[in-house]
Amino acid sequence: MSSVSYHISNLLEKMTSTDKDFRFMATNDLMLELQKDSIKLDEDSERRVVTMLLKLLEDKNGEVQNLAVKCLAPLVSKVKEPQVETMVDVLCSNMTSDKEQLRDISSMGLKTVIAELPLTSSGLTLTGSVCKKITSQLIGAMGKHDDVSVQLEALDILSDMLGRLSGALVSFHSSLLSSLLPQLTSPRMAVRKRSILALGHLVPCCSPALFSQLTEHLMKELAKGPPTSMTRTYIQCLATISRQGGHRVGEHLEKLIPMVVKFTGVEDDELREYCFQAFEAFIRRCPKEMSPHIATVTQLCLKYMTFDPNYNYDDNEEEDEDRMDIDDELEEESDDEYSDDDDMSWKVRRSSIKCLEALISTRLDLLLSFYSSICPALLARFKEREENVRADVFTAFSTLLRQTRVASSRHSLIVSGSDPGVRREEEPAVALLKKQVPATVKALHRQLKEKSIKFRQGCFCLLTELAHTVPGALEEHIPALIPGIVFSLTDKSTLSTMRIDALSFFNVLLLSHPPQAFQPHMQVLLPPVIACIEDTFYKITSEALLVIQHLVKVMRPQGQAGGFDPKPFVKEVFSVTMKRLKATDIDQEVKERAISCMGHIVCHLGDHLRAEVQAVLAIFLERLKNEITRLTAVRTITLIAASPLKIDMSPILPEALSVLGSFLRKNQRALKLGTLACLTALVTHHAASIKPAALEPVLSELPTLVDESDMHVSQVSITLLTGMAKAYPSTLAKISSSVLPGVFRLIHSPLLQGSTLEAILEYLQALVLSKTSNLSYSQLLKSLMEPFHRSQSSADGSIVHRQSYHSVAHCVAALSSASPKETPGTVAGFIQQVKNPGSPEAARVLALLCLGEVGRKGSLGGSKEVQGVILEAFSSTSEEVKTAASCALGSMAVGCLSDYLPFLLKEISAQPRRQYLLLHSLKEVISVCPASSLSPHVESVWALLFQNCECQEEGTRNLVAECLGKLTLVNPAALLPRLKQQLKTGSPLARSTVVTAIKFTIVDHPAPIDSLLKDCIGDFLKTLQDEDINVRRIALVMFNSAAHNKPSLIRGLLGRVLPHLYKETQIRKDLIREVEMGPFKHTVDDGLDVRKAAFECMYSLLDSCLEGLDILQFLDHVEEGLKDHYDIRMLTFLMLARLVSLCPAAVLQRLDRLVEPLKATVTTKVKAGSVKQEFEKQEELRRSAMRAVAALLAVPEVERSPSMAEFANQIKTSTDMASIYQSIKGGEGGGIGATESMDMS
Repeated sequence: MSSVSYHISNLLEKMTSTDKDFRFMATNDLMLELQKDSIKLDEDSERRVVTMLLKLLEDKNGEVQNLAVKCLAPLVSKVKEPQVETMVDVLCSNMTSDKEQLRDISSMGLKTVIAELPLTSSGLTLTGSVCKKITSQLIGAMGKHDDVSVQLEALDILSDMLGRLSGALVSFHSSLLSSLLPQLTSPRMAVRKRSILALGHLVPCCSPALFSQLTEHLMKELAKGPPTSMTRTYIQCLATISRQGGHRVGEHLEKLIPMVVKFTGVEDDELREYCFQAFEAFIRRCPKEMSPHIATVTQLCLKYMTFDPNYNYDDNEEEDEDRMDIDDELEEESDDEYSDDDDMSWKVRRSSIKCLEALISTRLDLLLSFYSSICPALLARFKEREENVRADVFTAFSTLLRQTRVASSRHSLIVSGSDPGVRREEEPAVALLKKQVPATVKALHRQLKEKSIKFRQGCFCLLTELAHTVPGALEEHIPALIPGIVFSLTDKSTLSTMRIDALSFFNVLLLSHPPQAFQPHMQVLLPPVIACIEDTFYKITSEALLVIQHLVKVMRPQGQAGGFDPKPFVKEVFSVTMKRLKATDIDQEVKERAISCMGHIVCHLGDHLRAEVQAVLAIFLERLKNEITRLTAVRTITLIAASPLKIDMSPILPEALSVLGSFLRKNQRALKLGTLACLTALVTHHAASIKPAALEPVLSELPTLVDESDMHVSQVSITLLTGMAKAYPSTLAKISSSVLPGVFRLIHSPLLQGSTLEAILEYLQALVLSKTSNLSYSQLLKSLMEPFHRSQSSADGSIVHRQSYHSVAHCVAALSSASPKETPGTVAGFIQQVKNPGSPEAARVLALLCLGEVGRKGSLGGSKEVQGVILEAFSSTSEEVKTAASCALGSMAVGCLSDYLPFLLKEISAQPRRQYLLLHSLKEVISVCPASSLSPHVESVWALLFQNCECQEEGTRNLVAECLGKLTLVNPAALLPRLKQQLKTGSPLARSTVVTAIKFTIVDHPAPIDSLLKDCIGDFLKTLQDEDINVRRIALVMFNSAAHNKPSLIRGLLGRVLPHLYKETQIRKDLIREVEMGPFKHTVDDGLDVRKAAFECMYSLLDSCLEGLDILQFLDHVEEGLKDHYDIRMLTFLMLARLVSLCPAAVLQRLDRLVEPLKATVTTKVKAGSVKQEFEKQEELRRSAMRAVAALLAVPEVERSPSMAEFANQIKTSTDMASIYQSIKGGEGGGIGATESMDMS
């Protein structure tokens, strides 16, 4: 006998002891043994253990019984199938026993076994057979009407089993349904409720036929007009199956809604509550099908949200506040008269308000109508007497505010850029909300003094939402709100959470409103906040310090000449903050807030503090040396250094600079960046107080920070160096040898662009202007150009990247503008370089680009020699040189428009072979030049472009279109109608050019053309119906650009455009042709590019215009795309994953139809003899499909679909598919981890 069997035998023997302690300890030891992964039982031991545990379920001692039940859990996975079946048989037969205790313990045992049954494919046979056994026994137990407790336990276990293993019970679904339905008529309420729960678990996985059977049954029973108690059960059951079965109820709504509406008229409060719960479930689960019934349901909700027959609300709301306070005690007594325990009307009110909240949160498209119908009704219910109901009123109103915020963020800004007097068009919902603000504040401000904490917290949350949604809207109501804030801060009975809520609301108020609104009330506001700083609870202190920090800015806002005198308040604020700043034995959060708050006090009010400032600065220096507070201290010193009050920091500067220098060595990126910003502020504002020697510790650390591995740190470091170059030219000689190599490496890096390049240009100019001997113009120029003059096969083998040519050209232009005397010589050198056929190609390309950038600054004039050189370069054999010449000519024309633009236009007309290059130059001119300087030339350019808009070469046509689009932006009012005119007259090529031009007028920032474009974009979108396929494709590309960059232009047109868009997603047989290539026949689909463009539009619409789409119709086309060409399938898999996150309910509705194409893609194998590319393509397709599957499986309700559950199981069982699935799940996890670690560094 093995040692395990021996040990187990001993334990089993002890379990038969007469001593209950022996039995308890032996059972406990057995449980510990069974929990070990390594344990393996032989067949005999298995049988004996199971028999003994089942026997112990009947033990006289309750603790032993409980332990025996706990042992069943690990046992399920350790014994073979026959033993599990034995356990289940005994437990089920015990369920019908006469002994109540045995029944209860067996019921617990069954639940334990069900919770442990394996869901993996290998254990599915066991799970299936066990479930069948339990189900047949339970169905028998449910039929026992004589004993209700057996029925209740059976229903409970059934609910558990259906909730976890519904997929394994598919064959039992119909028998379960037929045994559960009669239970709905049970005389016992508890039986009916548990039957409803069990049906709720059955619904998600059952077949559509069974679902219809259940719904039909409920409708048939309701139509008979049963007693009220039964009606309640049926309506409750409807609400449950709608919540669980979701969209499936949709097809029955036409019949259901009138029934439920009828039952709201029955005088029974609970029935009405269930009716509204059903409406809420319908609204959340079937938003589309509910559309026709929204008005009816809204009317009912509005009617019953005020349903309070036993209470008379005082209509005279204008009563005096004082009288209200006197009435408080009277009101409490009178409340008692009405607090009738039998009054259930509050449930009706609450359920109708929750139904309204569901409506608001799911129907963003009806937001404007809600402001006229629902908003006033909610405001009127702010007087609700029942605490829970009023909380729901507040929640519903907050949802309305949040939806308004969502709508206003989607409402793209249409700004008149040319006219600063015209403000942006306001979102209509926000405008409606602003009108309701006075009524909202009027309804809330008295409640801020109510005794109920819950009411006050609700008010503060709602007001916070309001301040976030419409910043500044509460300005004129601040005097009404202040007493409420002060009351919550000073009321002795107030909980700490209430004070924190009041402080955080005050904080939001201060941030979203101008200082002038608070200045008159400073006398009232400050004392309670200062008292909160003295509070013992750290969270209150921390919030109060943040409020004081904002109040300091209110006392003396920077950059505004205010008539407010902060002097009376300075001492009080300073002393209380100082006390917290000095303390070292306080919470980290309070420490940081105290440092920050004191920083603002010194920054804004330092001139009122005089001698105390030095003591504060000394403390800041201490905090700077402490690892925990150093980052906050660095930010605070930056703030003080930049203060317009010119605070004297000289006593702490030498030591502070040394400490800051050491921070530049640290790995913490936030600290490094903060330190560099701090040093820049000190060098800029306090140069006179800093001796050059004190900068040594900083200077020695800077060279290592200038590196392409972190562009932002490099940029901030170079900005600091520029500041030093201007303030301390003497330090330059020391640092140039160590820093400059790094700067030049950065200039030659392919990653350099944008603000980092700007910082380098400023630095180089500062170097030249400092006139330091070893940093002259010529030396810097030589260092910049050096890599381009080496022969290409130089020893280090480094290849210069194309981006670095442009960076160097910018640097050369910056150096030239800093020393104009040197420019002519440099330009002459460049011209020679270009002319010299012996110079390397890299040097000639660079010389051309440098000429262009120098010319952009206007330093060339209209030199004929330069024009000749450029034209000569156009004839070069090297493509690089030609492109550089094109860029250079464009840049020069920008610098000297009158000289170069006529020359450029003449060349475009005269040189058709160079047209492409010359159009590139013209594009540069139109893109960069301001409208005012281009205006005189518009007509000549426009005419020239239209001469070339029908060019056969697509690349040239696209360039012409881009030039036309950008030129239209110069004078949209005159040019946009001319483009529209051109649509009617031109050939297909001209039409495609015009539509592409419109694409380039849609920019991703507000522009003057927007309002004009909004009016006429519909005319351009009519080209979606053009007979030419290429014009349709280009119209789709333009539509995609609008959907992506400025969705507000097309939102109103979706109804007209979408049918044409969807039409283009369909495969057209007449566009598919066969081409013979030698012995092979090859199929060509001319409609593929159009379909691809259409699907790309659909993807963009998901992000920008979701509320304008009928998702189910949208899904029909996605479903077609899942079976289309490789490229389109890749797109639709992405779309599907996006749809799952945006509107899971709709995807679940179509799940069964979507599974098949996904399954087909994931299971496809490439033919054995295929080429490598074919394998890679198919692998990528499978991975993409699997990403969509992974997104679907992340939705909890998905596995309830039998087809999806089967597919998920197929993935788990196939090693190939499982590995793809795991790598995708792992990849997502890895991605998240990687970004987090970056941020932490």
